[in-house]
Amino acid sequence: MNVLGIDTSNYTTSVALYNTETKEIVQEKKLLPVKKGEKGLRQSDAVFHHTVQLPERVKALFQKTDVIPDCIGASAYPRRMEGSYMPCFLVGAGFAKSVSDIFKIPYFEFSHQEGHVAAALYSAKRLDLLKEPFLAFHLSGGTTDALLVTPDETHIFNVMLLAKSLDLKAGQLIDRVGLMLDLQFPCGPALQELAFKSEKTYKIKPTIKDGDCCLSGVENQCAKLLKDGTAREDVASFCLSSVISAVDAMVASLYEGHPGLPILFSGGVASNAQMQAYFKAKYDDVYFAEPMFSADNAAGIAVLTALMKERTL
Repeated sequence: MNVLGIDTSNYTTSVALYNTETKEIVQEKKLLPVKKGEKGLRQSDAVFHHTVQLPERVKALFQKTDVIPDCIGASAYPRRMEGSYMPCFLVGAGFAKSVSDIFKIPYFEFSHQEGHVAAALYSAKRLDLLKEPFLAFHLSGGTTDALLVTPDETHIFNVMLLAKSLDLKAGQLIDRVGLMLDLQFPCGPALQELAFKSEKTYKIKPTIKDGDCCLSGVENQCAKLLKDGTAREDVASFCLSSVISAVDAMVASLYEGHPGLPILFSGGVASNAQMQAYFKAKYDDVYFAEPMFSADNAAGIAVLTALMKERTL
């Protein structure tokens, strides 16, 4: 089968084509434009930009191939839970439903979070984990969630929220500190490069409450460091070290109730090289996606759509 996935998040317009025989994914994506100095987009602006960018990305994708999709899927909401809603996802879901009706092909919808988990599993070559329970972190601008993932006959897998950030999300913190340092939003890649220039090592004591983390204090600490004349690269290093320490403390808490389960990291923040090096060195059974499959993309949606279609055959 050739399976088309669509994801219109608050960061990126993304389309992906998954070939179930070769297991190859071809994708086209484009960040939503954010003016310099701004922290993100209003939903109305995100919807507008997706409306412009989605046809462009679809055209670019199908200039690479002449196949007709056998089925199509989209991320229709942030999480699979009651009340989870963001207008930006309606652009992709509405487009996918129209393509389904025009070509008379099946349409399936998923949450953006499910797409992140599936993309990370695909990239790590561990789709086999869908047959057993595992732990997953979804670390992004809108989410710092620790999840228990279990097989599910209806939705491929089920996620249960075990822990979260009680205030700022990891990606929010990184972007806010990045803007302090005059970096362009989204700031993750540039903050990583800046932190690589630092020669300082920070020992962080994270704020953890019953397994949940708190990150707002880190923003204040970074602002104070910068005001006191700390080098920009050292502030960047302190910020990323703080995120890593908080996530590590969450892992320790999760292992108390779920010892030994594999851990999957997904979301744009999880593409950070320092984070990957730290957790791969400390734990044996941890998995990360390649950067192109960590940040918002439609690849996981295409994979999940293929799995759902296969269940109907």
